[in-house]
Amino acid sequence: MTIWVTINNCIKRIFDFVFALTALIVLSPILLACAIWIKTDSPGPVIFRQDRRTRNGRIFQMLKFRSMVNDAEKQGTGLFNYENDPRVTRSGRFLRKTSLDELPQLWNVLKGDMSIVGPRPCVSYELGDFETLNARFKKRFEAVAGITGYAQIRGRNDLPWDEKADFDGKYIDLFRKWGCLIDIYIICKTFIDVFRQKDIYENKQDNELSDSEAAKMAEEEIIRLAHE
Repeated sequence: MTIWVTINNCIKRIFDFVFALTALIVLSPILLACAIWIKTDSPGPVIFRQDRRTRNGRIFQMLKFRSMVNDAEKQGTGLFNYENDPRVTRSGRFLRKTSLDELPQLWNVLKGDMSIVGPRPCVSYELGDFETLNARFKKRFEAVAGITGYAQIRGRNDLPWDEKADFDGKYIDLFRKWGCLIDIYIICKTFIDVFRQKDIYENKQDNELSDSEAAKMAEEEIIRLAHE
């Protein structure tokens, strides 16, 4: 690791901590309002916790405001969320459109499990066995996972997993070259995309398939691509 990258990693961590702490304080009324709405809208916990992977494949518990019915991961399309998904609650539809469901991840940033910018953390089992991932997919784990990232501003949920992996790998290279300047660009672009409510839902590979069939096909394809 070069001195340039080391310095930028230090700046990045300081920025993450200050930004996350400030945001949690300033946004605390919104966080409280979201929590009350979720609790009164449907049964279940306010916070959704899920095992995700960050740098070097380390597993941590990522936090989100719950936007689906309780135990949604075990129902319907599992990890995949297509438009008009019946598991999404009334409050959840608004939280997802505005990306407010992501705000609890600021706590993950404070703890150091996540950064403001980095590859989005995959679910712990989403890509199959971590140890046997190919180089293309494993490269994304050279950086701390992020709330937003280069793949998110290039298509977010509209992108297939192999393209996400390519953009995540490109981010690693861009950070080594430009340092925190690339993070500033991604943050600014993210705010624009959130305001425009772009690419919220995943797309099916084949619209002739049911949601469950499309989800099963996508899950198998992701693991195949990650290990070919």
